[in-house]
Amino acid sequence: MHVEIWSDIACPWCYVGKRRFEAALATFEHRDEVRVTWRSFELDPAAPRERAGDGATHLAEKYGTTREEALAMHQNMTHVAAADGLDFRFDLARGGSTFDAHRVLHLAAAHGSQDALKERLLRAYLTEGTLIGDPAVLEALALEVGLPEDEVGGVLAGDRYGPEVRADERAAASLGISAVPFFVVDRAIAASGAQAPEVLLEMLHRARAAASPAPALAAGATCGPDGC
Repeated sequence: MHVEIWSDIACPWCYVGKRRFEAALATFEHRDEVRVTWRSFELDPAAPRERAGDGATHLAEKYGTTREEALAMHQNMTHVAAADGLDFRFDLARGGSTFDAHRVLHLAAAHGSQDALKERLLRAYLTEGTLIGDPAVLEALALEVGLPEDEVGGVLAGDRYGPEVRADERAAASLGISAVPFFVVDRAIAASGAQAPEVLLEMLHRARAAASPAPALAAGATCGPDGC
C-alpha cells in the first residue's frame, strides 16, 4: 500500500495530521505493508525567504480579520495541537518560503530519511521558531537527520529537485487538492484534513480491502489453460 500525503511545513494542521496518521498506522495490523511518501504543497508559493511582520498580523491580513481574532485562532490551534502531544509556538514562528525545504525533502526520500526530515522541519518551524527558508538553517536540519553534507549543499546551491516539487504540485492540482493535509492511498481512496485517527485507520482498511482480491466462497472443480 502506498500512502501519499500532500502537506506543507508552514501548516499547523499538517503537523497535527501527521501525528494522527501515525496513531492510525500504529494500530493498523498491516502497517508493515504501508509505504509513505510526503508530497510537496506550498501554501504560499510567492512567499519570500522570510516574511516581514509576525504571524498573527499576516493571518489577520490573509483572512480579513482583526489581529486579536488571529491571536485567538492561534490559541485555539495551540490547544488542539497539545491534545496530540505537540507544542506550538506561534509567538516564535517565522514565516517564509518552504520551496527549498520541499526540495531537500525529495533528497531525504532518496536516502530513506524523508519522514525523519519532515518531522524535524515541522518541529523547527512550529515549535522552535526556526527560519526554514534560510539555506544555512535547512542544511543544519538536514545534517541532523543524517543526510550527506555534500549532497545537501549541492541541492541548496542549485535547482535540483525543483522539478519534482512542481510535479507534486501539479499532481495535487490534477487530483483536486486545494488544501492540506491530504491523504491518498494507492491513488484510489483519499481523506482530506487532519482527520481523527479512527477515520484515517478506516481509510487504510478500505484501501487494503479494495486492493485485495475477493475471497473464494468455496473450492470446487475448475478448468484452466493446462486442463481440467
